[in-house]
Amino acid sequence: MAVSKTMISKRIPRKMDSYVVETSMAAKKQKAWQTVAQLVSGPRRNYSSVNLDRINSESEDGDTVIIVGKILGNGDLTKKLRICALYFSDSAINKIKQAKCEAIKLVDEIKKNGSAKGVKLIK
Repeated sequence: MAVSKTMISKRIPRKMDSYVVETSMAAKKQKAWQTVAQLVSGPRRNYSSVNLDRINSESEDGDTVIIVGKILGNGDLTKKLRICALYFSDSAINKIKQAKCEAIKLVDEIKKNGSAKGVKLIK
């Protein structure tokens, strides 16, 4: 179900986490990031919790992977990836660094890559 920019704007003041508000605002401004804006502005119970092994199995070498939620540290990475998410567990950050991959905050990727070119959303 698509959510309009107006509805996203109505949802944002209810958010208590300033990082989620900043991410929602940045995603709402970019047309290519509308799906992410809808997910981030929605209820937190709809956020994904994704393990590293699932990311590794669903991506190709060199991909930029977007997760609206938290990255958990179960599993290992064997591919060189850029992983963008709202939150990362400590064990996931350590394993990502060991695999020589990049862990990037979602809002930074939205600001850097406004056209969402080359990103893969995993829900």
